[in-house]
Amino acid sequence: MVIIKQLRRKKKISQTQLGEKIGVSLRTIQLYERKNANIPIKNLTKIAQYFDMTIAELHLREINDLGENYTKDQPFTKHGCVFYPLEHGKYLAMAPLVLVEWYNKYIEALDKPDKNDPKVPFQSAFIIDSVAKESHRIFEISGDSMNDGSIHAIPNKAFVLGLGQKKEWLVKNDDTLWNKPYVLVCKDRITCKQLTGYRKETKALQCHNLNSSPEYQDFELPLEDVLQVFMIVKKQL
Repeated sequence: MVIIKQLRRKKKISQTQLGEKIGVSLRTIQLYERKNANIPIKNLTKIAQYFDMTIAELHLREINDLGENYTKDQPFTKHGCVFYPLEHGKYLAMAPLVLVEWYNKYIEALDKPDKNDPKVPFQSAFIIDSVAKESHRIFEISGDSMNDGSIHAIPNKAFVLGLGQKKEWLVKNDDTLWNKPYVLVCKDRITCKQLTGYRKETKALQCHNLNSSPEYQDFELPLEDVLQVFMIVKKQL
């Protein structure tokens, strides 16, 4: 994030000093100060706290410096996300972030009274073109089953923005839903796959891996084992 460099210079500290403050190397800070840097949420939180800012404020400052101005309109909350209106009808969406280390806790939370909206302690941000009726969630991806090296690849540790989908929509076998990447929250795991269809005979989703390595095999996933479905609409590598 370019804004980190600007804040650091304003505070008159070196990259080495900032690294020492948050517990990372000089090289790591150099990477963090690049445009579109993928900064682990825990370290981004430390950086925001060091500069006495929130993560949302960091993102808004970054957006302003990149020419996508915040309109100063009142932000609003929907489905646990905070949306900050930007110019040209866009929004900065601060959405709940489910890290790999929180996968099991997220699944367990689905058994609680507010099961449709499990609370997670982290957030991250994406710029979106419009606010959908469905909920947004951000997931950290685990593994390289969806990494084929192409522009469509979703590699290990990537952050993806998912848009909630109703399970009954998948049963209708609408062609517009298939051959797209999804995050599937299941009873025993959270996984990222490309869905290619729904097989009525077995009541299962057809799951495809982009990575053609023999260790990654396509498979059927019983729909009854799926708790939540999120269509991936954006990603951060």
